[in-house]
Amino acid sequence: MWGLERACLKLGVRIFENTKVEWLERTNEAMIVHSPYGSVYAQKVALATNVFTPLVRRAKKYVVPVYDFQLVTEPLTQEQLDSIGWSGREGLSEAGNQFHYYRMTKDNEILWGGYDAIYNFRGKVRQEYETDAETYAHLAADFLDTFPQLKGIKFTHGWGGAIDTCSRFSPFWGKAYRGRVAYVLGFTGLGVGATRFGAQVMLDLLDGVDNERTRLAMVRKKPIPFPPEPFRFIFIRLTQWSINRADENNGKRNPWLKLLDFLGLGFDS
Repeated sequence: MWGLERACLKLGVRIFENTKVEWLERTNEAMIVHSPYGSVYAQKVALATNVFTPLVRRAKKYVVPVYDFQLVTEPLTQEQLDSIGWSGREGLSEAGNQFHYYRMTKDNEILWGGYDAIYNFRGKVRQEYETDAETYAHLAADFLDTFPQLKGIKFTHGWGGAIDTCSRFSPFWGKAYRGRVAYVLGFTGLGVGATRFGAQVMLDLLDGVDNERTRLAMVRKKPIPFPPEPFRFIFIRLTQWSINRADENNGKRNPWLKLLDFLGLGFDS
């Protein structure tokens, strides 16, 4: 993030941190972006609000915020490295619906995360949700199930945060206010590799460009929306229970998951 910030500042971009945008207004000549401290006038507005409530009302139904968590171990000794046989230092993840992902850092620490995708009722995003002790304990226990030879190792870092997910697990785009506003949402934790492409498409949409990117089906079509609350919460909880059962039964999917497959809906970690 700091590298991106430096690059933006070098290009003359003005950044206003801790300045919440409350609403958008369209005039005959421009868009007005309203905040508690003042307003910004612009011909066009690009929205990249991630997990936070979309400023375009009709986009709200497509995205939900879920929390993901990670742990990092202390550096492994050479003996510990030899014991796990991870000599290629590949990036790894499991093949289940609920899965862990893990990486070896340059300092021979193991970053371990994933599995739980925690959704809070009404999609609340709060800082206190980032320090869920039960989730960290669950992650540590799963780590030792995967690497029992590392019993006794210490975890030096732990953090969590919300990611924006949609029913197709990939970004979607849209325009509003007669084409003066464009947005991209729903990266589902895959934003590091995909946000550059997402931003390029969003800017093309804002400029009215017709090209190979903007003609893609994934750009022209929206994912299936999530139901409103409280049905959204029930839908996610039932789906999580079902995919846990599927993982415990060699991937066998129950009637609920088969129905979601038929409808093109999904929810996983």
